[in-house]
Amino acid sequence: METTLTTPHDIQISEVSCDSFRIAWDMTPEDTAMVTHFFIDLSRKEGGDPNRFKHRDVPTKLVAKAVPLPMAVRGHWFLSPRTEYCVAVQTAVRQADGEYLVSEWSQVVEFCTGDYAMDHLKQLLGKAQGSAGRLLRFSVFYRNQHHDYFHYVRTKCEGQMQPALKDNSGSHGSPINSKLKGVFLSCNTEFDTGLPPNDSPYGPQRFQIPAGDLLNANTNLYFADFYCMYTAYHYVVLVLAPAGSEGDSFCRCSLPLLDLTANPFLTYIAPQRQGEEPLFCHASDVILEVLYTEPLLLERGTVVEITGHHQMSQTTANAKKDPSCKVCNISVGR
Repeated sequence: METTLTTPHDIQISEVSCDSFRIAWDMTPEDTAMVTHFFIDLSRKEGGDPNRFKHRDVPTKLVAKAVPLPMAVRGHWFLSPRTEYCVAVQTAVRQADGEYLVSEWSQVVEFCTGDYAMDHLKQLLGKAQGSAGRLLRFSVFYRNQHHDYFHYVRTKCEGQMQPALKDNSGSHGSPINSKLKGVFLSCNTEFDTGLPPNDSPYGPQRFQIPAGDLLNANTNLYFADFYCMYTAYHYVVLVLAPAGSEGDSFCRCSLPLLDLTANPFLTYIAPQRQGEEPLFCHASDVILEVLYTEPLLLERGTVVEITGHHQMSQTTANAKKDPSCKVCNISVGR
């Protein structure tokens, strides 16, 4: 009588990270004793084709020698962060003639990979440090928008710019995407004037606030992302959070903390002598996007017209990072 293998059941996924997971399932003691190989079929969830798995006698994706369960799966498919996957398993016995006796495919189980862990963010931080360039002085943070935006803030929000949920632009695995709220600000300046640019793709009005009102010894600075969008220039996303705030608590667990006085992106140097002014500097070779985690009253700064040519660019909302760029990508899953 021909030996048969029972279908693996009760698939369990555990220890999911941005680029790995563990998988286990239940088998009969008889199967456990004779199974020599596992076949694992993994695919992204999109597509929805219930017949995407191969015929029962064709090993697909991964053939692994049987090991004690749960089995670690890492790097075979270069798993992407925050991505939904479907997985099914099949057990097999390799026979003397080299052919396999196989079970039926298990049920399909879905799971989602996680965000970048701190180690991945530190890899990304290392990449960003190499692209930051020299430090230039600046004096104000600013936010460019259309008239309608500031009119809405004044009439509907009591003059207070409210933190908004960070979208999914940039690196797919950044922990702040769709999780942290803030008000995006800029601080980049022109090389020749030391002032913010006169034009903007976001609108002809500019809110600006003295740098020291937000960047000081009572705030913490975190690195959140480094990316490009199929362009030669790169973006660095930083989070500025008042110490002890809700945003600070989130970042402390999820993002690398930067030294305010000694980092290549955004620095604050307190006055050394009486009568001196603090010194603020920004990186010159990347575009800084600074997410301030608290509401900002317009009355804390000024709203002015800017006179440059305001050519609207394609929106960066939910824009995806260039996965082929060797400057800003890390080897997640390898």
